[in-house]
Amino acid sequence: MIEHQLEIATADGAMDTFICHPERDGPHPVILFLMDAPGIREELRDMARRLGTAGYYVMLPNLYYRQGVTELGTFIGPGSEAVREKMFGLMGTLSISVLKRDIDSLIAHADGDAAAAADRVGAVGYCMSGQYAMTAAAHRPDRVRAAASIYGVRLITEAADSPHRAVANSPAELYVAWAETDHYAPIEELQPFADALKQAGVKAEVELYRGVEHGFAFPQRPAYDKPAAERHWERLFALFGRNLG
Repeated sequence: MIEHQLEIATADGAMDTFICHPERDGPHPVILFLMDAPGIREELRDMARRLGTAGYYVMLPNLYYRQGVTELGTFIGPGSEAVREKMFGLMGTLSISVLKRDIDSLIAHADGDAAAAADRVGAVGYCMSGQYAMTAAAHRPDRVRAAASIYGVRLITEAADSPHRAVANSPAELYVAWAETDHYAPIEELQPFADALKQAGVKAEVELYRGVEHGFAFPQRPAYDKPAAERHWERLFALFGRNLG
């Protein structure tokens, strides 16, 4: 595996980004691995590496770069209250319109790297960034062939740019994993979201993960559930394998 930590120029500054990909047999299809609210940490880099070892050029950007934040630190356990308060504040600085610019910058960087096959792009987001993975598919239909949201939040809202509306014209295949117990993405939103995609003719699967909670895919979370986490990996590898080659 080859790994880089570098800064990607954007209209808003330098976006520090972790990139990993296999040493051989490139160029490799690109996967935009979009962080959850607690931000960049070794747990996410390890997950990016797992995708990379399967033959992908994985880009894990720090979406809080505009605020000069790199890693927040632990947000679980004693003394984490200040970190969590900062995290929620940082979440509020992001939006779908902001993420569109970042997605363009990431793809532009991949275009200039011989190790990346930037004509074939996938996206995956967790929690906060599930909506942004859907945004990638809607915003760059010329490149993004597959996108996945894992217990993503705000997938269906009243906003004009709500993901359930934005993806209506996307040719990408979508996969959405929903935790049965989720205070951030209530189960009551699942069926309206699935119905909206079906009505729009989007190629998508919305799957309910029964008996698990929000955060089930992260090994360092109290909610981690290994069988469910491994199922989500199976779904991701199949989705990207079908669409990115």
